[in-house]
Amino acid sequence: MPHSIRLLPDLLINQIAAGEVIERPASALKELLENSLDAGATDIAAQLEGGGVKLLRVRDNGKGIAKDDLRLALMRHATSKIFSLDDLQQVASMGFRGEALASMAAVAQLALTSRTASDAHGWKVEAIDGKISEPIPASHAQGASIELRELYFNTPARRKFLKSETTEFAYCEETFKRIALSRPDVAFSLQHNGRTIWQFRGQTTEDRGQKKPHSLMADGLKERVVAMLGDEFGQAAVSVSRNAANLSLRGLAALPAYSRATRDAQYFFVNGRFVRDKVAGHALRQAYQDVLHHQRHPAFVLFLELPPEQVDVNVHPAKSEVRFRESQGIHQFIFHTLQQALAIPASPGMTAPGLPARTPFAMPAQQRMPLNAEQLNASYQVWQAQIGSREWGVESGKTTPTPQEEFPLGFALAQLSGVYILAQNTHGLIVVDMHAAHERIVYEKLKAALDTEQIATQPLLVPVTFYADALEIATVETEQATLEKLGFDIGSLSPNTLAVRAMPALLKQSEAEAAAREVLGELRGFGASRTMTERRDGLLATLACHGAVRANRMLGLTEMNALLREMEQTGRSGQCNHGRPTWFQLSMVDLDKMFMRGK
Repeated sequence: MPHSIRLLPDLLINQIAAGEVIERPASALKELLENSLDAGATDIAAQLEGGGVKLLRVRDNGKGIAKDDLRLALMRHATSKIFSLDDLQQVASMGFRGEALASMAAVAQLALTSRTASDAHGWKVEAIDGKISEPIPASHAQGASIELRELYFNTPARRKFLKSETTEFAYCEETFKRIALSRPDVAFSLQHNGRTIWQFRGQTTEDRGQKKPHSLMADGLKERVVAMLGDEFGQAAVSVSRNAANLSLRGLAALPAYSRATRDAQYFFVNGRFVRDKVAGHALRQAYQDVLHHQRHPAFVLFLELPPEQVDVNVHPAKSEVRFRESQGIHQFIFHTLQQALAIPASPGMTAPGLPARTPFAMPAQQRMPLNAEQLNASYQVWQAQIGSREWGVESGKTTPTPQEEFPLGFALAQLSGVYILAQNTHGLIVVDMHAAHERIVYEKLKAALDTEQIATQPLLVPVTFYADALEIATVETEQATLEKLGFDIGSLSPNTLAVRAMPALLKQSEAEAAAREVLGELRGFGASRTMTERRDGLLATLACHGAVRANRMLGLTEMNALLREMEQTGRSGQCNHGRPTWFQLSMVDLDKMFMRGK
């Protein structure tokens, strides 16, 4: 009987691994740039064609690879970075798995050329379909060059899942920016289709000799961050620097005045590695919680340094996630450090960037309540029309619900300062925060609609267009199915313009751009799977805020009563999506006490 279980050939093993490690050109670029940093390079150049699919070349001036190691470097699980389990538990290098180059060699036409300081000339090996040639002499300065051509040329089923050239380059550019931010002391350049996109100078030998490493990094970081994120960020950013025991957090964090509609300006590094970590993310959000509106996102470039043995980087094939061994302590350290950095004392005449100077405080003039005789009469006429024609209690031999049971929130009397609805029920006075109440209603409706995959959409008569960066354009192209599921029709009009053609009917059309950016930010930062599972309710809560009636919107009695009725039919309507109360009751007893009636 023939064996039903067989060993897979090496090429197929590497092609399977490539599906995890080399998801797209940006994944290959990340691995190559990190290899260059591990080799001690101080100048790294990346060249791309066709979004990195046709050509992806990275050249560095690192220590290079010896002739006898060139072929070994392209084999699976061959690495110079770890040799034992102890090494794996305290990884200090960016790469360590020994999978990336072998995976690339299995799915692209690869050429590796390198020269060490002791070599008279360089050496070159090539790999096609996993077959590695013998080294041949080649002209090359000290360092290494790795060239990939026609990514996934031999796995057409995998290649068809790659997106357009513009989209793939957008992911490559974001990867390049993350790596370039992580090492401001190293020179980086990026070319696409022969055009230089980014070029950052590193630190010269003279710089390195005159300054201490931490001072050197601080100077270079501010310069590089401003070059990449703009002068506005630089002017709004405060320095973050704290050491405690064996932990260090440093970098730049923008004051709340420089908040963003998306998370596109959030860069967090652990031991030089860009990560998306739940513990750190929660600590950062908490640090900004009291100073930033919940619909806005902070901006920062922060570096957490800790002993390698205290963080596990062997969690995900792409090394984009980490696991802290003392997560609670890390959380508190990040939270308190950033909270302290943001707590700048306010002195006379001092303002946060972008905010006008304070003016002397004055009591606002009392606003007239929009309540006249006609509205007052109309209010009681509505009440009378609905319940006044019936007797309370027994009607035609049947027990009927009392107004208190049927309409516990009563009926609207007036609107106060465009913010609160005043209503009367059988107990006394009801005060409703109309935005908070409507926010809960919209949130629950969105959840119910998404659960049944029946979010009603509203085509826009005139599409709403807005400027978008390359990664937002790429996200729209990549996540069309998820956008449609959420009720959005968003498409690109140009390389830097998006158009919202339809959106959920529950949201306000005037909020089309803000709502679209919120969804794209979630998809961009966390991917469709996490957005639609663990982050779903948070996203819907934010969208509900965009759809809820705003403060200072004047409502008529009919609208106010309709809102009260919907509140009565909506679960958890006593709190908004953020936990604040939506209404409270002042009974006649409470009012009598306030006015000292009967005393």
